[in-house]
Order: sequence, then C-alpha cells, then structure tokens
Amino acid sequence: MTRYHTFLVLLLLSLPFAVSASVVTTKHNLSVSGPGSVRASQESQVCIFCHTPHNASPNSPLWNRRDPGGSYTPYSSSTAKASPGQPTGASLLCLSCHDGTIALGEVLSRSSNISMRSGISTMPSGPGRLGTDLSDDHPVSFTYNNTLANQNGELVNPGSLPSDVKLDSNSRLQCTACHDPHDNSFGKFLVKNNIRSGLCTSCHDKNHWSQTAHSTSTKRWNGSGENPWPNSQWTTVRDNACLNCHQPHSAPGRQRLLKHVQEEDNCLVCHNGNVASKNIENEFNKFSQHPISMRTGAHSPNESAIVNSPRHVECVDCHNPHAARSGSGNPPGPLTGVRGINISGGVMSTINSEYQLCFRCHSSSSGKPAPRTNRQISQTNTRLEFTTNNPSFHPVAGPGRNQNVPSLISPLNTSSTIKCTDCHNNDNSNGPNGPHGSSFEPILKRQYLTNDPTPESASAYALCYQCHDRNSILGNESFSRHNLHITGMGGMGGGGMGGMGGNLSTPCNVCHDPHGISGTQGNSTNNSKLINFDRSVVSPSSSGILRFESTGTFSGRCYLTCHNQNHNPKEYPGGMGGGGMGGGGMGGGGMN
Repeated sequence: MTRYHTFLVLLLLSLPFAVSASVVTTKHNLSVSGPGSVRASQESQVCIFCHTPHNASPNSPLWNRRDPGGSYTPYSSSTAKASPGQPTGASLLCLSCHDGTIALGEVLSRSSNISMRSGISTMPSGPGRLGTDLSDDHPVSFTYNNTLANQNGELVNPGSLPSDVKLDSNSRLQCTACHDPHDNSFGKFLVKNNIRSGLCTSCHDKNHWSQTAHSTSTKRWNGSGENPWPNSQWTTVRDNACLNCHQPHSAPGRQRLLKHVQEEDNCLVCHNGNVASKNIENEFNKFSQHPISMRTGAHSPNESAIVNSPRHVECVDCHNPHAARSGSGNPPGPLTGVRGINISGGVMSTINSEYQLCFRCHSSSSGKPAPRTNRQISQTNTRLEFTTNNPSFHPVAGPGRNQNVPSLISPLNTSSTIKCTDCHNNDNSNGPNGPHGSSFEPILKRQYLTNDPTPESASAYALCYQCHDRNSILGNESFSRHNLHITGMGGMGGGGMGGMGGNLSTPCNVCHDPHGISGTQGNSTNNSKLINFDRSVVSPSSSGILRFESTGTFSGRCYLTCHNQNHNPKEYPGGMGGGGMGGGGMGGGGMN
C-alpha cells in the first residue's frame, strides 16, 4: 500500500460519515474504475475528486474542490417554519458537483482538469444535477433546534433523532443528514432504509400518520395508466409512504415538494382505480362536480378556515392525506384530521361532524354562485340555513323542531339527524362515496327535479323519497293538499281545487327550501316546514300578499297566486302538517 493510499484510508476513517461500505463500488467513484457512466478517462485515484492531503481548501474534510461561489434560490413555502438561506457546510460541498456549474474533474490538487469519458465536463442532466434553483429540493442549511420543532408542531425533537440522522456541528440540517456520500447500501446514498418512509419519519412526525391509509395500505398498481412510482423499488402504497406524493429533489410541485404540479394529480394518479379500488377521477367528469381542476396553486394548508381569496376547492381542502383512512362514522375516516367551521361560525382545528367541513366553503365564503332558485328569502350561507334556532331546517346540525312527521321512513324519526352526504353524494351507489361528482345537480345522490311543472313520479323526487314515504305524501297524511299540489290531479284523499289550473304538477322545490330558513330572515309563523316560495312560480295574491301562515298543528293558510289560482287566503284546516324530519323538507314537509 502506498503512502497516499494509507493516507486515504485514515482520512475516510476520520470522516463524519458512516463508512460501512466502500465508495469504490458506488457512482461516487469517478475514477476510471468507477461503475457508473460518469467516470474519468484515465484517472485511477478514487478519492481525489473530493479530497486531497495537500493544498486542500479551508473546508473540511481536506476538500479538493473550490466553493461554487454562486447564488442559489432556496426552498420556500407558505407553511415553512425554517428559514433556509444560502447553502453552507457539507451542502455547499455537495453542490460543487451537483449544481452543475463546476467541472467534475476540476480539483485543487491538479493544475489542469481531470479528463472525463465521452467529453463529459459538468454533472450531466438528470436526477443528480440539482442546478442553482433549490426551490424544488428539500431545504438544507437551516438550524434544526427545539424552537423549530415546537413552532412546526410535527417535527421530531432534534435530541430524539436516530443516530444515523446527523446534524452538523452548528445544529444545521445539511445534505449529509439524509445522504452518506461513501455508502450506497440503501440506494441514493441514503443513511438508512427509506422503506415505509423510515428516513422521512426520522424527522417528520405527522399527526395521525401511523393510522392513515397512505402508511398502511398494501394496494399495488395494476399496470394501467401512469405508474405512480416510476423511480421507486417498492410496489405498494405502504412501502412508498411519503413518496406516494412527495419528491425530495427536483419536485415539479415546488411548495411541499409534490410529484405533480396540478394538486389533484398527486391524488388521482392512485385514486383512478389503478391503485385504489374506487375510481374517483371519473366522478370529476360528471355533469355536476366539485371543480378541482379549475384552479392551480390556490390552496395553502395555512389558509383561512373560511376558503376565500380566491374561493377554490382541491382534494386537500376536504381530505388530510397524512390522516385520511377508511371507515364510516361522523366524520368518516376519509375526513380525519381536517379543519372546519362549527354551527356558531367558530374555527375547528379538527372537525367532529361532516357538515363542519362543508361550511369551509358553503357558509360565509365570498364569491359563491347565485342561488339556483329565486326564493322569497334568499340565502347562500348554509351555516345560517342549518342553525338550530331557525324557524325550520333540515336536521344536519341537530334534531329538527317538528315533532309531527308521519312521512318519515324508519329508522328515521323526529330525533334523527342527517349528514350533508345523505343528499349530496355520488349518484352511483357502487362508486366512491362522497360529493365528488354526480349526474344530478348540485351533486345530488338521487334525482330532484325543480322545474315547474314536473310530472310526479318516484324517480322525479327520488331524493325526497329516500327519507319521506311516497305513499304517505301522496296519501295526504301530512298535508291535505299534498297530492293535489304534487300531481295536479288531487285523488288519494287530496280533493278539489279544480286540478291546479289544467293538471299542473308542482315540484316540492316551489314551496320548500331544502336547507332551511335563517332565523335572521324568517319567522316560525311564515317559514315553518321549510316554506320559502319560488318567486319564479309563486306571486302575491290579489291583495298583494305573499306568505304562508301556520295556524296550528296540521293547519294554515296561504296568500299567493300560483298556476292562476288566487289564494287570498286559502285555508287548510285539519289533516295538514307533518314537516320533514323536524323541520319540513323537500317533499316530506307539510305546512303546519
């Protein structure tokens, strides 16, 4: 062994890297004997490309390359608590090759550059060439201390880092926290095996992560469409873990290092039926859907709980990918760990009911579309519509007010509550659950026709009839004129009124407002049982009055003109009322 080689052995043993395998067998052997495609034409010395015993730079360990000296664009994001600046320490040493600005053969101990094969000079294009724009790479050269861990809330305390993940002498996280340049035992020169993101979770302690589907699922790619893991040796969701969505270097989605620029593509590459069993991607092609492809880069995890500026919807506005799991309940497993707004308008860091998530966009957000129905009382804030001190409401935030609802289908009763997704959901019962898309607007589980007139049928008002018994409604058990109004024919105990002026059948929607009527706008006399008339169909009576008045249980009167019938007023005593699940609703309502 020559004196030079003896020196190199001693040098390597003294380095702050765990030298458990030989660099000779890795791509970092740039000598003529190296196994990679990038190597010298004739140079036989292995370590000279990085180290020299004489004339070294001031940087340890006996560094044989000059400082790149350029300016870098560091990683940044709206949620970053660390403040990475220009690279320092070991990271800057790595970049003397990996930024592609200095020739690989340019070393301080030689007066001329070492010649490389195939005319290669600097690091060739590919995953190893990071460039000077590091905004798409995991941040480096920042201080990782207790203060940072506490501010972030989901970082491991630096004192608890595993022994193979090392910070530098100034407590900064450098490239060498994840990479050992002399040992490629785990691939990509990682300091430990990253199967199931063992390296990532050495620092990142995401809430709920251990139980999420992304850390436990054994689903595999079926070979159709895009390969979700083109650069991975692992073939299941569980084994890829963080790498299902994130790419530590040269990430297309720079903020949060996402594998795809379009936020939803990071989800749909698996949730298109080729990995996950249900094809959610197809749902967003339906007639009515949450428009996830409408905007890019609008969402930020630390944005206001009320989605504004601009109003938008992305998969991660409803789902926390670090927490989502299978399972039912309220909220169901896929909604675990998401923020919301409670019925009083307060922010919830973690929802405990599904409707609280919906209120993020469908309560006081600006930029909401105009109401689909021209109501006598107009309201687009669903939180105000579902408030439990309202004159009437569907029982989403709490049981309803009406205790006389003969149309309810068991097991529903007047103490029941329902969820938003009982109405707004996939129209295909065999498809993925949730309000991703539907053939029925606005993302309805079943058909609910609102155009006047609409011939009554089980399918026309299938949404109402899933909770309210059709025979009960048409049998006038809750309102003596239900059959007449809905079918335009009377019958089944309905009685006269001359067929509503030519047998015109009136949709449930003409009289009933399906969410509720805000107590700040309506009152218990005129707006019980979700009565809130459609002004495009109903107009004032001959005396100029437009209202319904409740006069007691199963009785009331109307002042209005509808289908050329003048009610000024029209009294409805006896056999009238019912309401819908404690507040009236969408065909089961009644008018008491």
